[in-house]
Amino acid sequence: MTLEITVGDADLIGRSVREPELFTEIFDRYSSEILRYACARLGGDLAEDVTAETFLAAFRQRSRFDLSAGSARPWLYGIAVRQISRYRRAEARRLRLLRSAASVGRPDEEDFGDRSAERVTAARLGPRLAAVLAGLPRQDRELLLLIAWAGLSYAEAAAAMELTESAIKARLHRIRVRTRRELGGINPLGQEAGNG
Repeated sequence: MTLEITVGDADLIGRSVREPELFTEIFDRYSSEILRYACARLGGDLAEDVTAETFLAAFRQRSRFDLSAGSARPWLYGIAVRQISRYRRAEARRLRLLRSAASVGRPDEEDFGDRSAERVTAARLGPRLAAVLAGLPRQDRELLLLIAWAGLSYAEAAAAMELTESAIKARLHRIRVRTRRELGGINPLGQEAGNG
């Protein structure tokens, strides 16, 4: 019987500054999780690119990782969120250019990326909730998705978004209140509007 000793993320990242090959363990631990999150946000076509770029950025920034943080999970999600935002902005610019270069003013054409994201959201949350989520500010929507889809804790979401845990809790409370109000008092978690 052999006991396998698991080295912590912070130790691996710290040692990887001198021994870069050790960073592959961080990739092995978290790449499938980051890929699933990126796929849920962008679809399969871009998810692999975002995942690769997330880990490339993490590798390049590993000397700046806060070794007292322990887990690399929130740090990696923070990088992934920034990569996803970059892809969305680039895609939006590209589509605007394509639309203006083609025939301007065909109102029946829709952005394929937006339709895909809407289908995923609608399938998971329903049309009314999807409309409410689409109306949230970008950072609020990112926070909600980190908690709901990625399953990050408040502390992990705070680290990923570079906010305090108190700010995360306050923002989530504001999101819940707004969502309930816009859904006519219906709690999307299935509880009575007056609870939790």
